[in-house]
Amino acid sequence: MKMRPLTKGRRLAAMSASVIALGLATAPLHADEEAELVINGELEMTVRAPAPEHLDAMSEITSGWVYRSDETQELQMDDFDNPGMIFVDQARDMWASADGEAGESCASCHNEPEEMAGVKPVYPKWNEEAGEVRTLEMQINACREERMQAEPWGYTSGDMVNMVALISSVSRGMPVDVAIDGPAQSTWEQGKEIYYTRYGQLELACANCHEDNYGNMIRADHLSQGQVNGFPVYRLKNAKLNAVHSRFKGCVRDTRAETFAEGSPEFVALELYVTSRGNGLSVEGPSVRN
Repeated sequence: MKMRPLTKGRRLAAMSASVIALGLATAPLHADEEAELVINGELEMTVRAPAPEHLDAMSEITSGWVYRSDETQELQMDDFDNPGMIFVDQARDMWASADGEAGESCASCHNEPEEMAGVKPVYPKWNEEAGEVRTLEMQINACREERMQAEPWGYTSGDMVNMVALISSVSRGMPVDVAIDGPAQSTWEQGKEIYYTRYGQLELACANCHEDNYGNMIRADHLSQGQVNGFPVYRLKNAKLNAVHSRFKGCVRDTRAETFAEGSPEFVALELYVTSRGNGLSVEGPSVRN
């Protein structure tokens, strides 16, 4: 469904007003876990779904949006209020701009960004020609280097995160549906092993927070299931769009462990596994979280 575009100026004003309003809050506000996410009054999002067959630990999966405060939930319900949409606008400008020795842009091959609808829900995915599981970031850089003859972007650079947000935005509402069988299975199994492995001085695994304790409070944070359907995520905590591997890195670091690098085979495997845990939820990116 086509949505009315908003000017950058209006979005900047909305973001400033929203951030100021949130900054005036003096106490944490509780989430409405029964709320339904509808964007711009018309785009219905699936924030609860039956757990995929391969997930035995829970019967229902829920988006991280469900665990946010009312005010944070509302920011994502209107593109005028969603500060992440500013970066989508920036990526739209880059989409049509030629870069590299070939003099090509993203639009040279893919026309309008809306032609990418349906791409984000199936990534990470197996790339037969490359013989590997590729994340969307890896595929973007492959296009830049091979088609555009341009320098690759940093894995979690601003340009990269913005472009992933743009590609995600045109698939909002579509169900996550990554494949975990066939040649992707060994990577998925590696990601599953990482998910359940305890790391660091605190000896914590991803599962300890996001499977055993979701819905509980840890310090001032309401623990979610750790679903990644909302990435890239605009976090009010650092006032920018955040890539999924940046979040992985932060979580591992919080266990007081040496972390894997963004874009590493370990984090690619973990992304495939964690994404598969959300099969059936709607793509939400760019979403808004604390």
